[in-house]
Amino acid sequence: MRTKLLLILALIMGAVTTYLFYNYMKQFDVETVVNETVTEVVVAKQTILKNQRITSEMLELVQLPEKGVHPEAARELDKVVGKYATATLEPNEQVLGHRFLAEGEETIFVSRKVKEGFRAVSVGVNFVQSVSTLIEPDDYVDVIASETIRVNGEQEVKTNLILSKVRVLGVGRKLVESNTTEDYVEYSSVTLELKPDDTVKLVNASEKGNIQLTLHSRVIEGGGGQ
Repeated sequence: MRTKLLLILALIMGAVTTYLFYNYMKQFDVETVVNETVTEVVVAKQTILKNQRITSEMLELVQLPEKGVHPEAARELDKVVGKYATATLEPNEQVLGHRFLAEGEETIFVSRKVKEGFRAVSVGVNFVQSVSTLIEPDDYVDVIASETIRVNGEQEVKTNLILSKVRVLGVGRKLVESNTTEDYVEYSSVTLELKPDDTVKLVNASEKGNIQLTLHSRVIEGGGGQ
């Protein structure tokens, strides 16, 4: 009987000791977390597919211990929103710098630069038609079409502005503008970003006659919105 009582008391004391030790360690862990430096990090709120344009609804800011944050993790939503994913991102995954890219930074796939609802179409150009091959990616141009028609038995050249201020996606195989360290490379085609109906208009004009590109200025004038 005495042995049984001692066994019961030992079990009770063991349980009490375990409980006290658990509470002590839990308090220690909480104090460690509270004292640890935390930082805000951009994470995926949902699955984001490769090549998908990233919106604010797909992301959220969460606080994580500084030691657990990847050095390349984005810290601000504005740095990511509007870019497209270069790889599939899973929910709660930290958004790293090499996992998203802006359209203007794309150097390989022109399909990533095309805005939703638009199409990329290339047209052949010579030295003069391409403004002496001075047109660069992300410039804006007008497209002028000329064709020879017959009027009252005589041939006349009919010239019209068929497209206005359209974006240049690439020149030749270049998708980004030149810099001062690059060698000059002449090109014989320009790729434009157009609405589907306008692609037909451009192809038809190039088949019927000649086209000429005219270049818009990149300079933004001041004057308080005048």
